[in-house]
Amino acid sequence: MNAQVLGVSVDHIPCLKAWADSLGGIHYPLLSDFWPHGAVSQLYGVLRPEGYSERAIFLIDREGIIRYIDIHNIDDQPDNETIKRELMRLEGSPVQDHRPAPPEALPKGGIVMYCTKWCPDCRKARDWLQARHLEFTEVDIDANPQAAEQVKQWTGGKRITPTFDIDGEIVIDFDQRRLEQVLQDRLR
Repeated sequence: MNAQVLGVSVDHIPCLKAWADSLGGIHYPLLSDFWPHGAVSQLYGVLRPEGYSERAIFLIDREGIIRYIDIHNIDDQPDNETIKRELMRLEGSPVQDHRPAPPEALPKGGIVMYCTKWCPDCRKARDWLQARHLEFTEVDIDANPQAAEQVKQWTGGKRITPTFDIDGEIVIDFDQRRLEQVLQDRLR
C-alpha cells in the first residue's frame, strides 16, 4: 500500500518511547502533540476537556483531504482489516493479500547497522560512523522482516534501533562508548 502511518499522541516524548518499548518497539513514527498541549488533536476535534485525546484514525489523501474517520473508545482496538479496506478503496485497488518475498540472507562481517529511516538515533549513528570514515552496511528493519526478527532476538524481543552487528559483536542502541570499545582497532 502506498501509505504512511504516523502515531500522534498528546503524551510527552519520554512517555511515547516508554509505551513503544513496552510493546517491544513499533515500526512507524510517533509524533508528540505535547506542546502546545493537544494542538493537533484539537484541530482534528478529538481533544477531550480532560486533556487527553480520543483514539482516532484519520485517512488523509495526497491532497490533504480527510477521506475516512474512525473515532472510538480509548479501550477499543481498531479493526485493521477495515482500515486496510479503506486504504485500498482510497487507492482504487482491490484488497489483496500478498505473500511475502522469500527472505534474503542478512549481511555478515564488518559493521552492519540495523536501523529505520525515521529513527533519530540511527541518523546520529550514521553521522558518527561517517565522521570516522568507517564503512558500514545499513539494513532497514521496517523493510526487512527477517532483520526485524534478528534484532528482536538480540534485544530480548524489542525492536531497538540502531542495533549493530560488528563482526559478530552485538551493540544495542547508539552507545558511543561501547562502539568505541568494539571499534578501537579501526579507529586508530
